[in-house]
This record gives sequence, structure tokens and C-alpha cells, in this order.
Amino acid sequence: MEAFEKWESEIRGYSRTFPTVFASASNARQVDESGKSFIDFFGGAGVLNFGHNNSRMKRAMIEFLEADGVAHSLDMATTTKRDFIEKFAETVLVPRGMSMRMQFMGPTGTNAVEAALKLARKVTGRRDVVAFTNGFHGMTLGSLALTANEYFRAAAGVALDNVVRLPFETAPGGGVQQLADFRAQLADSSSGFAPPAAFVVEVVQAEGGVNVATAEWLREVQQLAHDVGALFVVDEIQVGCGRTGSYFSFDGMGLDPDIVCLAKGIGGYGTPLAMNLAKPEHDAHWSPGEHTGTFRGQGLSFVAGREALTYFDDDVLMNQVHAHTEVMVAALTGLADELDAGFDVRGRGMIQALDVGDGALAKAIAKRCFDDGLLIGPCGTGGRVLKLIPPLTIDDDDLTEGLQILSTAVRSTI
Repeated sequence: MEAFEKWESEIRGYSRTFPTVFASASNARQVDESGKSFIDFFGGAGVLNFGHNNSRMKRAMIEFLEADGVAHSLDMATTTKRDFIEKFAETVLVPRGMSMRMQFMGPTGTNAVEAALKLARKVTGRRDVVAFTNGFHGMTLGSLALTANEYFRAAAGVALDNVVRLPFETAPGGGVQQLADFRAQLADSSSGFAPPAAFVVEVVQAEGGVNVATAEWLREVQQLAHDVGALFVVDEIQVGCGRTGSYFSFDGMGLDPDIVCLAKGIGGYGTPLAMNLAKPEHDAHWSPGEHTGTFRGQGLSFVAGREALTYFDDDVLMNQVHAHTEVMVAALTGLADELDAGFDVRGRGMIQALDVGDGALAKAIAKRCFDDGLLIGPCGTGGRVLKLIPPLTIDDDDLTEGLQILSTAVRSTI
């Protein structure tokens, strides 16, 4: 680790949580340079839905490179971008009756959120945006203003304003009645509240502690947004692309977002790609070239991302996700019941969490897991929640072994 400690910025974080030098990776395992193998329940913070070095994507990318495909194209038209667009429309949009426009803006999720904020403000002519407690939406200034985490916000150095913060459904004060109260405040011309440009929400707050909203509450948020002329924006960046057992985390909930923010898993291989889906009537407010991004035409990401979409041609992967979810939930609830320590288990699909109630305890458990060959990271308020986000393609043996390592680490640490 000497080179990293000598030359790399103090900002590095994950390398402190996982203090080794990784050399190779395959599906749900990473191997360090000493040859030690680790089961990966971290999954690139939600990027690696389809595993490390996915063989199908690797083959497609090698063929693309050998054919001198266009690796960088800004927003010019290329055959690879067309292939991705057509496949995404055929696989995701058309079956759902969604007539959304795809906007590529840059390589990461925060770029997607920034573009969504800008578009919502253009469409409505308003400035303020509603965000929710415990939400995480990115590290650039606009998305950081939406993000609730005090530690991240403190590094901004400037005011993070133009955001109205409401409690998430599962947070203190949250729920349908609170939305009704906010509706009443917006209707009162003497309340001091002005109608916002957008409501930005995660169906599952991943970094915020794996807090899960109900369909009823989300429909109320959507209805309130539309009733006051605001856009309803769903941030799918960490929990989309099959993570919860269907392509979108909001599938089957009766929701019709104005904008959907996607990144992480849509690049397939771990290659960078971010995309917003916007209703055509909102997308029409953009003027050509009004919002750009140097890496919005990443050829390798389009190739790998198109291949990732083939996993949704049938139900094989999603059936596997449902089966793995049952295994994960059973292991975590069994552990929580056995220990009777007030731990909480929550999640949707293959994003599950064990809330141990204390950040120091969660950190100690994560360290023991690392020592025993499992990568898992804390999240949530004070880092009190252990979040499980393994690749969707993890095999049964690795999933079982990883859960056993976690259970042993918890028992030996509390």
C-alpha cells in the first residue's frame, strides 16, 4: 500500500475500509495480489449488478475494440449508441408503455441528477426542489444540496440551498399525513412556502441506510408533485437495473415519473454510463447543446450496457434474484432473531441491510468480515447499517459462504 499512501490523496476512502491491493476479479469474487480471495457483497457500490468481468460483456467489448469501434463520440451518432438505444427501448420502455427520451450527459450518477435538476427548473421556471431526509444523490453541488448526509455536505464550502427537506416515509415525522400537511402549506399563500420545481426521491434509499418506501407513499408524493405543477423525479442510480427484482425499483407501483435518473448498473461491465429518461414534453425544453458532457458518448459502455440488457430478455436472472433474496432475508432475520439485540433487517430484492444501531459496531463487524474474506460496507446515519449489494449473478455457494462469514463476524463482535 506504500505507493497509495505516499502519492494518492487523503480523500481515498474505500481503500481504508478494504486495506489490500486487489489484482483480479471474477463475478462475485476479488483476489488481492497475495492471492487471498474475497467474496464481494459491496459490488462497486451498486455498479456491478452483472459481476466482475462478465464474460458476455467482455467478449462483446473485445470484438468492439478489435473492430476499431468508436470509443468516444460526444453526442454524435454511432452504431453502438444506436444499438444501445434500440435495445433499451425494446427491452425496458416499450413493454412498460413508456415514451421517454434518453439523455446521456456524463459518466456518473451525480451528472444525471444535475441534469434532472436543471431540466426541472427550466420546465417549471422555479428554483426550489424537494428532497428527503437520509437521501443521497451525489457529490457535485446541485446533487449534494439534495443529499442529506452531514459529513458529505460539510465539505462543500459553499451554501447548499434551493432545497426543501421533507422526512422520508420511514424517518421521524414521515408518512402520508406529513405530505398532506405540506400540501396544505403550499396551498396557504401566507405559509412562506412556494411550489417547488421537482420532488426528487429514491424508492430505496441505498446510501441512506436501505430505507424502503411503500407504493402508497410514493404515489402520494407523485400526486402532490403533479398537483402543484412540479416534476416527479425518481433516482434509480443504485437500485435500478434489476437490483430489486425487476428492472426499475418502482415497477408495479402505479408510478409514472417525469424523469428517471440511471447510472451505475446500466454500464454493465463497470464501465461509466449515466442516462436520464425524461418525458418528451419536458425534454422539449432543452435547446441543442444546452447541457453537455465530454464522456456522454462512451462506446465501450454502450456495448457492455447493451449486452447487460439481454439479461432481461427472459426471466432467468430475475428469478435468480428472487431466490437469492429469500436466502439473504432468511439469513439476516434468523441472525437478528437469534441475537435478540434490537437489530433491524430491511431491504428490497438483492439490496438488504442489517441495522446494528451503532456505527462503531458496524465498522468493527465490517473489519472482521474483511479479515475473514468478505467485502461489505457500512452506510446510513453514523455508518450503523451493514448493506449487502452482491452482484445479481453471484452463485449460490458464494452467497451462502458470504452470509456465513457475516453471521460469524456479527456473533463474534457484539
